[in-house]
Amino acid sequence: MSIDEAGVRKALETIIDPQLGKGLITLGLVEQVAVAADGIRVVITSEESDPAANAPLERAITQAMETLAELEGVALPPLEVSFARKVRLAEQSSSSTENPLPNVRHVIAVGAGKGGVGKSTSAVTLAIGLARTGARVGLLDGDIYGPSIPTMFGLDEEVINVRGTTMIPFEAFGVKTVSIGKLVDPDKALIWRGPMAHGAFKQLALQTDWGPLDYLLVDLPPGTGDVPLTLAQLLPLTGAVLVCTPQRVAQDDARRAARMFQQLEVEIIGVIENMSSFTGKDGTTYDIFGEGGAEILAQTMGLPFLGRLPIHPELRINLDAGTPDRCFSGDPLLAEALDGLANGLASRVALMEQAGGLDRPTLEIN
Repeated sequence: MSIDEAGVRKALETIIDPQLGKGLITLGLVEQVAVAADGIRVVITSEESDPAANAPLERAITQAMETLAELEGVALPPLEVSFARKVRLAEQSSSSTENPLPNVRHVIAVGAGKGGVGKSTSAVTLAIGLARTGARVGLLDGDIYGPSIPTMFGLDEEVINVRGTTMIPFEAFGVKTVSIGKLVDPDKALIWRGPMAHGAFKQLALQTDWGPLDYLLVDLPPGTGDVPLTLAQLLPLTGAVLVCTPQRVAQDDARRAARMFQQLEVEIIGVIENMSSFTGKDGTTYDIFGEGGAEILAQTMGLPFLGRLPIHPELRINLDAGTPDRCFSGDPLLAEALDGLANGLASRVALMEQAGGLDRPTLEIN
């Protein structure tokens, strides 16, 4: 008896994803199987950039190959397991001609039911965290009433470049970004009715040369108004991330935002709890706005919980200074929280894609 490719693939199918309940072959995660005289090579598609995150799966594959060899009554040849990081294009129900941004793989809205909960902070740190994994990332500042991305990205002195009718996005910290804040007087109040807001957002989204992107994050204005509606109509959304603080009033508004996305048939990728706690220099942790409120919201609504972002002076200092990348190189606990949120988002998108949940929503307005 000997080990052949069919046997290897059959063994790999016995490794079941705990969340999807399907084997690696069925999920399409096995990119290559090669069986030769000098050994076995298996290449697995993975969204993880950290080798440690792939270690459990590598051990499971090794164990499956050892079991196969035992059943065949032969010694296991040298085994090489490698991981190919890939962000795959969503299975869209619309054709590329219907998709106004065909080179963008995933469009993700970052929203909140109310202002002041750290939505823009979450959008910026998620974008940089994803870029740190090697993904191509864009960030659209869709908060046209209160744009804050220019400050957080240190773009105050930058001037936007326009070629014809197309805007060239700024590039900073590995992220392409554009904001209405760079097109208007910074001291001017944007008093816009619905059609004006719709037109401004459409221009930012569609008249920007984004180029190929794995992720385009859209920082939405708070609430359930015109811009989220325009976004759902305009672009094939992968899903939305909700940002909420632990306190009850933030939960109430976040619940309304969740219902809005559900009504628009936009998948909610997960909930982030911002300002979860503060840890003093003496190591004492203070739950200033309550404890676990956003996680409770996620549980009661059946939504995934992506994680917590603590109150940390470095966040405020670095984002005010326009140096958000420093949040990932200062306090290790803060960096770990930020990287965890970005990796959690990428993993959730991958799981949704494998489950076939990335069709473009259909919106009906009565």
